[in-house]
Amino acid sequence: MNIPNTSFSSLKNFINELSRIMPHVENGKVVNPTPIIDLTELIAECARREYKINIDAKKIKVYGKLESKLPAGSVKTRPAYYILKNAIENGLLKEDTIVFEATSGNFGISLSLLTKLGIKVVAIVSRKLQEGVLEELSKSGVKIIDLDIDICPAPGLKVSLDVLSAKLAYDKIKESLEEIGLDIMKLARFENEIESLLIKQDVINLAKLLAKIYNGFCPEQYDNECNPKVHEEITAREIEQQLNELGEDINEFTIVCTFGTGGTATGLSNYFLKTLHLKKVRVIYPLSAQDVAGIRTKEKALGLRFYKPELYLGEHEVDFEEAKKLLIFFNERGVSIGESSALALYATIQMINFGLGNKFLVILPDDFEKYSKKYEIRTIKLSVSYDEVKDRINEYEAIIWTHGAFIPNEEAIELISKQFNIDKRKIEIANREEMIQLTLKSQIPDRIKSKKKILLMCVGGGTSLKIAEFLFKNGIIAQSLEGGIIPLTSKIGKKVEELLKPFSKN
Repeated sequence: MNIPNTSFSSLKNFINELSRIMPHVENGKVVNPTPIIDLTELIAECARREYKINIDAKKIKVYGKLESKLPAGSVKTRPAYYILKNAIENGLLKEDTIVFEATSGNFGISLSLLTKLGIKVVAIVSRKLQEGVLEELSKSGVKIIDLDIDICPAPGLKVSLDVLSAKLAYDKIKESLEEIGLDIMKLARFENEIESLLIKQDVINLAKLLAKIYNGFCPEQYDNECNPKVHEEITAREIEQQLNELGEDINEFTIVCTFGTGGTATGLSNYFLKTLHLKKVRVIYPLSAQDVAGIRTKEKALGLRFYKPELYLGEHEVDFEEAKKLLIFFNERGVSIGESSALALYATIQMINFGLGNKFLVILPDDFEKYSKKYEIRTIKLSVSYDEVKDRINEYEAIIWTHGAFIPNEEAIELISKQFNIDKRKIEIANREEMIQLTLKSQIPDRIKSKKKILLMCVGGGTSLKIAEFLFKNGIIAQSLEGGIIPLTSKIGKKVEELLKPFSKN
């Protein structure tokens, strides 16, 4: 979490501190916005490498909005803040209040901010939660009731438990509440009502009922108007403001987001319909029966209070199995995104490919940390030693010389070929225009775009490392040889200047 490790003397002190660090409006401007990053080159490279889709990066623009930078690490901090602020101001939440909520992870983690005040937060979760999500929720200080049922099926969706399973789930609730230190005798007269909710897998209303039984507070994220309101009043204005600061026109952009409670999609849609009189939001779902952390399939969105398809520019169901390739691609290149972010970005590639727009801003709800145990992500060293390269030389498609003043002479090329036991044809030299592209224009030469993995060399290793960093950020696996050509010259007793010649002006 990004919230300061502060001891709060009161709820008022807590909400004042949270208000200070959250995105909010001051003097007509949103302050503390979450970052927007340009993902255009990375999207184009991912499309080409992972999906064999050719996208011209010069003809598109894709920004990502990093909601993982919010105090509790996800977009859910926004509605949690608005809901808690409203509850505190209206006397619904006090220091001795117990908070109950059904959550698939991120909202519960956001509520854990209250535990700094000693307030008990009880999250009703499902065994379907991924290990990393459940682990982070546990570490956050939230008390957990872990049920082996769907965390939040859509109202009216025909799913049910048998009576025996419902009774077992009821016993699990009693056991968990007793461990938390609550009086389970209070449950007795509500047993039939609780079991009825369990049979229907209605965990949303179960949380409301438990709050009623224990005179607690339920944030009701699925029904609380503060949820879409925060996105209408803050997030949407924030997006418009940031695009304007980047010299972009909001009218030209489509907003892309996934669907959890519907708060983000509906709040953003409300704002743009009221201010621009345009539908701007495309909503993304995984395919039916696919499990994406915190995200609903379209069929499970039906019947939810904040599901408002008439407000959306479009709804799209995409294959999360395909989106996993993008998830790994981005995280291996240092852009930390979670599962729902990957789904939204993959959908964006498909929308570009099918002509549904060329300018997009994608909401990235959280980062990769909670999901890291589920995926095998390779970390790439940008600077590698001679010995490391020699052991894996066949992994590289080419060795490319990248220096703006000097290039290797024929003797140097022979030396590189011999030391790494490779054909001289695998040793390439970036020409003057390519060096200008790489070092001054922040552009990737076509020759480099076509390669999967390359080793960069220069005189001393500095220029090649800077270029490797630039290429890596833009989706190309490039590594720089430590020390450049200098370590190789020592092997044959030559001075560096004897193996180099000035870059030709032609």
